[in-house]
Amino acid sequence: MHKLKKLDRGFYNKDSIQLSKDLLGKILVRELEGEKLYFKIVETEAYMGITDKAAHSYGGKFTERTKVMFGKCGVAYVYIIYGMYNCLNVVAADEGNPQAVLIRAAEPIEGFEVISRLRYNKEFSELTKKEIRNIANGPGKLCKAADITKKDNGTDLCNDLIYFCDFNEEAIFDIVCSKRINIDYAEEAKDYLWRFYIKDNKFVSKIDKNEVIL
Repeated sequence: MHKLKKLDRGFYNKDSIQLSKDLLGKILVRELEGEKLYFKIVETEAYMGITDKAAHSYGGKFTERTKVMFGKCGVAYVYIIYGMYNCLNVVAADEGNPQAVLIRAAEPIEGFEVISRLRYNKEFSELTKKEIRNIANGPGKLCKAADITKKDNGTDLCNDLIYFCDFNEEAIFDIVCSKRINIDYAEEAKDYLWRFYIKDNKFVSKIDKNEVIL
């Protein structure tokens, strides 16, 4: 990959709604024993912390799991859902303001053979079109394809194991906003339009039939 510039701490120091939109089109880089895997972020969700009933930190809940969100921005918050799927989040906002962005889906850009083996235990050439489309179109799928697990919780995204980059080129695309996924427990917060994705990208996890374009 060429013309990549690692995002610095200041990039992440904004509320999670703005960061969710700003991360679209950015490149997630995962370094693994000399290999570099590259993914373009195509879908995100914002979790606004203390006032957001869908957030783990709602009401200021500080636990061993959530404490990473109360720290500095630009750090990975990784947790497990359903006892088996890892989810990568990016800590946003000021220290003490526990907001985060869930990386919901990504498009593989480089490192296809390693990504394919991690995700499916197959060579990339053996994958069907459907398998390619589904390779990272969900938070658990992305983490498997990038070998991101709970051990990566707290990783500084300004260092060299997991980080985000800009192309140094202006990317032009429409952003769609819609309701977040699988948060029916969150009362009125389940209806907030805090999921964002790149319109017409085939690696998005779920297309909203009632798309609202920003």
